[in-house]
Amino acid sequence: MVDLNTDRALYSISVAAEVTGVNPQMLRIYEQKGLLEPHRTEGGTRRYSTRELERIGEIASLLAAGLNLAGVAQVLLLRAENLELRREIEHLRRKPPSST
Repeated sequence: MVDLNTDRALYSISVAAEVTGVNPQMLRIYEQKGLLEPHRTEGGTRRYSTRELERIGEIASLLAAGLNLAGVAQVLLLRAENLELRREIEHLRRKPPSST
């Protein structure tokens, strides 16, 4: 059976473009701006994971809301930082209190 986890890079740039509705040139620009990091095969072909397809959807939504690529980058960075802080808070909540 094929492993279809969200991080496995399965989709070519043409499939990613078709699935997301974002043309291949824009996908290359997103990569150039650091918004995406598709896996590269030994031959240099880009391969996208399901998680990256979801990220492309996020980027498209933010652009449709009026942000430019720099704004999108900031929002994605802040979302990642927020997620990390939430995980840290959850970890601290689960940690038993220390006896001092």
